[in-house]
Amino acid sequence: MKNISIWQDTVNDNNKYDELNENIDVDILIIGGGITGCSTFYQFKDDNRKIALVEKNRLGSGSSSRSSAKITFLQEDIYTKLNNIFGREKAYLYYRGEKEALKIISDIVKNEKIDCDFKTSKSYLYTLDSSNIKKIEKERDIVASFGEKTTPIKKLPNNIKVESGFYVNNTYTFHPLKYIKEIIRKSISLNHRVYENTKVIKIEKEGNSFKCYTETNIIKTKKIVLALHYPYFLLPYLMPLKCYLEKSFLVCSNVKKSYDFNAINIEKPLKSIRYYNDYLLTVSSSANLAFASNSKKMVDDLENNTNITNYDYVWSNYDLMTLDHLPLIGYIDDNLILSTGYNTWGNSNGILASTIIKDLINNKYNIYKELFDIRRAFNKQKLINYPLNIFSNLYSFIDSKINKNKSFYNGNPRFTRIDGKAVAIYKDEKGREHIIYNKCPHLCCSLVFNEIEKTWDCPCHGSRFDLDGKCIMGPSNYDISYK
Repeated sequence: MKNISIWQDTVNDNNKYDELNENIDVDILIIGGGITGCSTFYQFKDDNRKIALVEKNRLGSGSSSRSSAKITFLQEDIYTKLNNIFGREKAYLYYRGEKEALKIISDIVKNEKIDCDFKTSKSYLYTLDSSNIKKIEKERDIVASFGEKTTPIKKLPNNIKVESGFYVNNTYTFHPLKYIKEIIRKSISLNHRVYENTKVIKIEKEGNSFKCYTETNIIKTKKIVLALHYPYFLLPYLMPLKCYLEKSFLVCSNVKKSYDFNAINIEKPLKSIRYYNDYLLTVSSSANLAFASNSKKMVDDLENNTNITNYDYVWSNYDLMTLDHLPLIGYIDDNLILSTGYNTWGNSNGILASTIIKDLINNKYNIYKELFDIRRAFNKQKLINYPLNIFSNLYSFIDSKINKNKSFYNGNPRFTRIDGKAVAIYKDEKGREHIIYNKCPHLCCSLVFNEIEKTWDCPCHGSRFDLDGKCIMGPSNYDISYK
């Protein structure tokens, strides 16, 4: 069994890009090499301006490499939620945007001849609980009112019986890392450069432009796009209070028969499935990160929820969830654009975001600008969720400090102090000890050991570190290696 995603394990990783080793001056700097950052870079491939994309690790190594890799507009009961909060007009606008994202990627794959296992796939929404039949019917009615063809079902194509459900046509699945690598390869030019293993650790505003500091160099730029799953530069904007992280586990198991469909249920526990070649990929056991410290229990719950006990891959993913179910895309300051908060639907929203960002930078009207505006007003749903979000953020920080030695550790790892500093020590299967400083450099939360993936995880904001303390996922920009 492998504790990496199937996408990481099945991509040709020969295309590597150099670390930035000189000071540069560009017109547009994109920070983040996931689906949003790479799609934005692609949008500007024919632009004459100087553009650089920097990624702190490898391209696609964050959330984009850990998703279920669906591209669909059927997203649980999102249209019911948006209809209740904003009304039908904005619910329809969100639907229109998701449909547009599907056309964008379909056209790119076709026109650029990108080999990324891109397939047409029916999307199913279903329930196994009779008490949720009305919820399914309401979501179907709203989707149908948009002019979309919806077909009711009593079982999935793999013969799993359901209480109620429906499907829509013309959605997609793909291999996200193959897609990312290819659109970058086709966008590189003399004026358009990509740098991997390049961390931006500080941003300074300088008039109408910026100076961005890496560990060794300075990037001067007129505009910045923060294409990050968690925006680590934004403490003044109180991002931790406007959203929260959700953690989920995914497994891939070899199957005798594969199907061209994807499906998700409408209730908890979550069960989302799709097929990739001879594998069934299942997402389940999702929870607010503040209450998801025990990774072993989460995987046990996944097995119980799905009856899947034999699998070839297991990994986790984090998704940034907003209080009103809409992404955050737009200007947060003069010439500084943020795109994040995709509520588990990062592929379609990341692709759509790239076109919005391009229009914003080019001062061109975009119909989705106000819908996703980061500064949009508080609504009833935000007001309801705001105190709950504050509580979960406070809980994760306080619990990390007073309950470092979790009961489920069984003595490994152990926690102590060396030279007056808190450290954690994990002994691996070969008896080797791995020592790290037990404090996340981002906002000083104490770390949790992830027994499934053998990583050190921040329970507050989702930073992740390998066994020896190398930072493998932000918002932290620093390692915690013991020296």
